[in-house]
Amino acid sequence: MAKTTTKDKQEHQGFEKYVRWFWMLFLGGILSFTLLFLLASWSVFGEMPDHTVLENPKTNLATEIISSDGKTIGKFYFDDNRTPVKYDELPKNLVEALVATEDARYYEHSGIDGRGTLRAILKPGSGGASTISQQLAKNLFHGEGSRNIVMRVLQKAKEWIIAIRLERQYTKEEIIAMYLNIVDFNNNADGIRSASNIYFDKEPQDLNVKESAMIVGMLKNPSLYNPRPNRNPVGVKNRRNVVLSQMEKYGYISEATKDSLQKTELDLKYSPQSHRDGTATYFREYLRAFMKDWANDKANRKPDGTKYNINSDGLKVFVTIDSRMQKYAEEAVGRHMPRLQAEFFNQNTPERNPTAPFLDLTKEEEKDLMTKAMRRGERWRILKNQGKSNKEIEASFQVPTKMTVFKWENGKASEVDTIMKPIDSMRYYKSFLRTGMMSMDPQTGHVKAWVGGMNYRHFQFDMVKQGKRQVGSTFKPFVYATAIDQLHMSPCDKLPLSQITIEANKYGNPEPWSPSNDGGDYGGDKTLKDALANSVNTVTARLMDKVGPQPVADLARRLGVTSEIPEVPSIALGTPDISVYEMVGAYSAFANQGVYTKPVMIERIEDKNGTVLFQFTPETRDVLSAESAYVTVKLMEGVVQSGSGSRLRGKWRGNQTVYKEIITGYPYELNNPIAGKTGTTQNQSDGWFMGMVPNLVTGVWVGAEDRAAHFKSITYGQGAAMALPIWGMYMKSCYEDEDLKISTGNFEKPKDLSIEVDCDKYQADNPDGDNDTPTDDIPDGLEL
Repeated sequence: MAKTTTKDKQEHQGFEKYVRWFWMLFLGGILSFTLLFLLASWSVFGEMPDHTVLENPKTNLATEIISSDGKTIGKFYFDDNRTPVKYDELPKNLVEALVATEDARYYEHSGIDGRGTLRAILKPGSGGASTISQQLAKNLFHGEGSRNIVMRVLQKAKEWIIAIRLERQYTKEEIIAMYLNIVDFNNNADGIRSASNIYFDKEPQDLNVKESAMIVGMLKNPSLYNPRPNRNPVGVKNRRNVVLSQMEKYGYISEATKDSLQKTELDLKYSPQSHRDGTATYFREYLRAFMKDWANDKANRKPDGTKYNINSDGLKVFVTIDSRMQKYAEEAVGRHMPRLQAEFFNQNTPERNPTAPFLDLTKEEEKDLMTKAMRRGERWRILKNQGKSNKEIEASFQVPTKMTVFKWENGKASEVDTIMKPIDSMRYYKSFLRTGMMSMDPQTGHVKAWVGGMNYRHFQFDMVKQGKRQVGSTFKPFVYATAIDQLHMSPCDKLPLSQITIEANKYGNPEPWSPSNDGGDYGGDKTLKDALANSVNTVTARLMDKVGPQPVADLARRLGVTSEIPEVPSIALGTPDISVYEMVGAYSAFANQGVYTKPVMIERIEDKNGTVLFQFTPETRDVLSAESAYVTVKLMEGVVQSGSGSRLRGKWRGNQTVYKEIITGYPYELNNPIAGKTGTTQNQSDGWFMGMVPNLVTGVWVGAEDRAAHFKSITYGQGAAMALPIWGMYMKSCYEDEDLKISTGNFEKPKDLSIEVDCDKYQADNPDGDNDTPTDDIPDGLEL
């Protein structure tokens, strides 16, 4: 038997020492690892979410604005443009792309992928360490990882614990939906719904394979793989192709499909979402103000008594705007305004008008106008708050500055970078014609389209509700309606065209009032229908003299006009400043058998769980008899049949120069019953057209910011040339969309109509009368 030598004993003892150290380190590592997770789970390294927080993780959710036809037309948010979707709203190909690329064994693990983690430890940089559940935990509860190695290890431990808890709390499908809803895809694309809307202008469920692959590819680094135009198209495409390869690797698509899709372009349809871009921007700003007031009302509080945050509480606001009609309205404005503006610029070159864009101003008046504009502006306010003197601020307006300005280019709204003095920039913007347009269902009061201007980014003053301008001859139907209601007059009754003077002080007017007819026609007489169709001022003045200004002003107020209406005779020709919003609401009562319905913009507000927080209540009142309203409508039908609105019909025989240059969209060929009224104010500063069919009333205004900026003549400056084309194109588009069901029929006739509206029959019954038959060929400039 061999003896154990001292050397062997020493070697054996040395080996046992290493074994002991190995087990000490191994067991110590396991104990430390276990202790780390225990301490983390006990919130020693920072607060951990409990089960109640996991059930309702805190995320900022944008308020969603939903149109009457179910489309999202905008959102309110601070930083997170996020609207969650459910798992069943996600396309299968998107889920497959996500799993294949981010977590191939997602359905096999319970929050931690052991194989992936071990590979990441043994082979750094190989990927596979974070599961989808861990990524969700990171996004929900601490965001980007710390660069400090110790803190990063602690964060990782917390991620693992939260991931396991999430797997216990939610199904695999719910975790995928939560993850895709929480991820930031850049460019205000928070969550999958915003991403699919912004990058492809579609809902998530409509994404195809290559679109889903691109979006999933962004997850690796949204800043690097930014698909925004001109950023990194090659990198984004390469990353998308990696995702397609992963999908093929795990059997979600065939090799042939992968190869064919990898050859395609990204086919982006980039549709940025911001408060200043998109559709219905002016309406959305009106809505934002409404929502702020609603949230501040103590009657509208959360169950815990706190205020709703309209930017982060995930409210849903269901509005009356129809996304299709809004689109048609914006398109009509976008088609007409560049052509009208081009003619305005043509008339205001420095050679033709040294004080452009202003007309008939002295140098002193021009200087005073610009000085007042400076002091009302945002630049003045900001510099004044900085402590600058008036002299210093005025001097700053003369310093050339880099800026981006609005421009119509090739018939479309665009921007151009330039260097310009702020004072010159002010004059430049004052040279642009503005517009306001609103469309409403007269029976329900639902506002269907709202265009407050041409471009919200550069022209933020809303000309639907904020702006008020002289309404010109569009006020005349209020005078006629008062005469019909009080005196039982017929559209076929005649009044002389001769001049009339309402003496001073008769109705509170300090001076005698003697309106004139455009064209100087004062011979003979005309029916009321023909007089309104051709906007004859002296006939309107005679009606005003018969009824008095107070009943007319009272009628306008009962029709929803809240603007000041002086009770003097001159209001007959439209001297009051009134908004498009008020005018559309007022005209709607004529189409609604004399019943005024207050315009409605919001149907209801829901919280993120679908609980109704606000439901609108219709506000209506009887203003006119159904008979008086119907007769007024029949009067206004004459405007379109034979008057200043007749170009809405067939082939117009008016001034062909105007037709070629600014009558956009002609011929309209709208041959169904239409009631309407054009309006043009003094010096052609404002052009109006109010048009009605039985289930839709629409008003359009066009003019410059300052009344001193206007067309030289009525040829271009009348409502029939400035505003009517927008109405015509809009209605033509609405009629082409048969799903909208815009009426082509007659206005409803009252059962007991005692006033004769058929002038042929009226003439037969009154043979002594010389009833003028309206003609189709109406010369330009006949109405004021």
